[in-house]
Amino acid sequence: MLWRSFQPGDRVVYRKPKHTTHPGRRAKEIQPTPKGDYYAYVVDKFWIVRKVLANGSLLLETRRGKTHVVDANDPNLRRSTMLDRIRYRSRLAQFRQGNSAG
Repeated sequence: MLWRSFQPGDRVVYRKPKHTTHPGRRAKEIQPTPKGDYYAYVVDKFWIVRKVLANGSLLLETRRGKTHVVDANDPNLRRSTMLDRIRYRSRLAQFRQGNSAG
């Protein structure tokens, strides 16, 4: 399997699937569930790569220090673009400096 190459320190965007009765203001691709009680949608999460693991997974960290392990080939994962960095600069700039998981 061909892994996308990510390096520690890369800023990434993860499109996290969610479902609730009331999607938030950042919800995208909102779809009602079959019975209509909930909505399925995605929310863009802005994370940073802290470590590339031996199996090709990535240790990602949120702005508040929580960590997630995600496969590098996850279709919901992508590098942040220059447009993302401009449009969401306040959210991408809030990463704790000096946090190093691992």
